[in-house]
Amino acid sequence: MREESKRTDPPTLAPAGAPVAAGSLAPGLYLVATPIGNAADISLRALDILARAEVLAAEDTRRTRKLMQIHGIALGERPIVSYHDQNGPARRPQIMGWLAEGRSVAYCSDAGTPLVADPGYRLAEAALAAGHGLTAVPGASAVLAALSVSGLPSDRFLFAGFLPPKAGARRAALAELAAVPATLVFYESPRRLGAALAEMAEVLGARPAAVARELTKLHEEVVRGALPDLAARYAAADPRGEIVVVIGPPDRAAQAAEAALSLDGALAEAMAHASLKDAVKQTAERLGLPRKQVYARALELGRED
Repeated sequence: MREESKRTDPPTLAPAGAPVAAGSLAPGLYLVATPIGNAADISLRALDILARAEVLAAEDTRRTRKLMQIHGIALGERPIVSYHDQNGPARRPQIMGWLAEGRSVAYCSDAGTPLVADPGYRLAEAALAAGHGLTAVPGASAVLAALSVSGLPSDRFLFAGFLPPKAGARRAALAELAAVPATLVFYESPRRLGAALAEMAEVLGARPAAVARELTKLHEEVVRGALPDLAARYAAADPRGEIVVVIGPPDRAAQAAEAALSLDGALAEAMAHASLKDAVKQTAERLGLPRKQVYARALELGRED
């Protein structure tokens, strides 16, 4: 039996600047997406939630206050508190207390969608564990904005967040992602961009990529090219602002050729000191491949010789 989703009527929005009575929302935690740059990139529903929530929590209360002022939403007597990585453990009990009282709490990150590379995860986790309602109020996302303008395949992608700051750990993380058959999306610090791109080119090769900077803002810039070219461009550059790096998926034909070379090399090494049967067994275990596949390739190599 197919389960049908329930239809809900859209909220009734007050005109911009009109006073709205708080407390008319259902109790629970509302995760409100906010603009990543352009203040106009906020949904009508998000404005409605900000106007009606009984309590506001924000990664940076100054940004949320400014956003509300731009859109004519009065804070009134409602409490607004900060919630971020540093004060999360101390602040969560207070927010959980409001939820336990049956209040509606709206949480906004600095920019974009809460829980995407954002401290809101622990708060949402605690709210769910306590049995409170959790509602997404979707909107702007730097990940999706960068993916859409990158010109790279978007049917399958992996958001990998921030890479480790140290070079060795960064290379190891990239090596783990090298075989993922999807477009890769990273956040990166401007001061580490040149080094990160150089290591991406070293580990991932000459894949097509894009560097998106200051998306939706006045100085928005998207630079596209092969990873080595982008690494050279930003080697001595000092870019500013928020940066997203998008890298195309691995070339499947190249991957298959590389895998074949690895198999041939492993077989040759094993057969130099073992029988055909033992060499096939050792190589299959070493590469995690079916013995039939390895045996067939060993016979092909024997015929080629």
